[in-house]
Amino acid sequence: MLRVIGNDQNLSRQEHAIASGTLPNGKPVIVNADGTVSVVAETPVSENKGTEVTFDSSSLGDVNAVYDETNNKLVVVYHDTDGGNQATYVVGTVSGTSISFGSPTVIESGIQYNNKQLVYHAASGKLVLVYRDTSQSGRGEARVGTVSGTSISWGTATVFESGSSGVTNLAAAYDASTEKVVIIYRDDSTSNYGTAIVGTVSGTSISFGTKVVFLSATVGSTGITYDASAQKMVVCYHDGGNSYYGTAIVGTVSGTSISFGSAAVFYSGGTASEIAVAYDANSQKNLFVYRISSGTQGVGIVGTVSGTSILFGSQSSAFITVDHDAQYYLSYHAAAKKVVVAFRGASNYPYITVGTISGTSVTFTTPTAIQNASGENTPITYDPDTEQSLIAFRDAANSNYGSALTYVPAYNESNITSENYIGIARSGAASGAGAIIDTQGAIADNLSGLTAGQSYYVQTDGTLGTTADSPSVFAGTAVSATELIVKG
Repeated sequence: MLRVIGNDQNLSRQEHAIASGTLPNGKPVIVNADGTVSVVAETPVSENKGTEVTFDSSSLGDVNAVYDETNNKLVVVYHDTDGGNQATYVVGTVSGTSISFGSPTVIESGIQYNNKQLVYHAASGKLVLVYRDTSQSGRGEARVGTVSGTSISWGTATVFESGSSGVTNLAAAYDASTEKVVIIYRDDSTSNYGTAIVGTVSGTSISFGTKVVFLSATVGSTGITYDASAQKMVVCYHDGGNSYYGTAIVGTVSGTSISFGSAAVFYSGGTASEIAVAYDANSQKNLFVYRISSGTQGVGIVGTVSGTSILFGSQSSAFITVDHDAQYYLSYHAAAKKVVVAFRGASNYPYITVGTISGTSVTFTTPTAIQNASGENTPITYDPDTEQSLIAFRDAANSNYGSALTYVPAYNESNITSENYIGIARSGAASGAGAIIDTQGAIADNLSGLTAGQSYYVQTDGTLGTTADSPSVFAGTAVSATELIVKG
């Protein structure tokens, strides 16, 4: 039997297509929806801040927000200080760079919910609201919300912590692998210990397992996120038993319980305050942001989960160096592949900075003011439908009214997806002209600088690299410095 070396002329391993845009020779190529082909490339997207919209012309307190991906809605919860501090919600619809809102609606008449946390439960397409019920000695409660249009129906409240002194420092996140909600908090009835509990959503109800202590000492500020790569929960906190150092711990959910690995300190230079954490899906790492040096510096550090442990890179340079005293709010921007950080900075203005992870390091942009006036409580969430960050806040310059706006960080947008790569351009072509593409199984022999035996991946900027980018697209295997067996 004849063994064919190289391209078999009897097999079709080339595609003839019309170029959309100039097609350079020897470059990775994608196929467009209309059947034309284009070179893999990036297009700059400019930073953009949408128009501020008022969602409640009352004085607000304790604002929290989340995006409901099932109903494509922004949900904001808060207490209306002009209306007796009652727990209130409002539902927003994003259109372009603006947000329109329905009418503010009281969740429970005469009751104030403090320390509120909203979680989107993807498996059920519902919301979980976690809070401290001030009418019941501050006990911890949760209830399930179902969005319909601009209204929400709320299930019956379930108590997860009934201690006589209640709960504080609440944080909550969704575990996608187990479809559970994990809540962490300071148990004020049990020596202020750091405590966690797992919630299971069923219909319009939520039930809880047995609480677990992750810190047998006073816990300060807390944060939690889900690491999708490791399928673990990542918790950060101030360790009151260890000089309030910045500390993190990895949790594994099993059934209705959670177990923790060993705690790891990421900041031991004094008290680290206002800690927050978010998972970066592009780098598959976790970004921790915190305040140091008596409130004058905001910094970040990257954490990588390994088993039930977490390892840290080097602390970043400060993205802010003036005195500020506000919680950091983090949200991953999937289109930009960056983490957007909202906080109250200089002159109490609400600010945005954007963190980019590279390896085990993070760099931040110069903070941008959301508005040139005072603003507080700046929860941020991500709308994957319009690829925008959504920020809700209390506008202190406008009688503490509730406001919201859209935000897009500057980034480069690539035209490659996990599915549209077809091969390497064999011949250059002008836009509208015919082009020949070496496709799967062909040997593209018009390249340079390759290493034989090395696998290559298409990068989002159209180059070839030896590590996968996001999305991960395998270009092929090199057989010489100029030849690549195309995988498309």
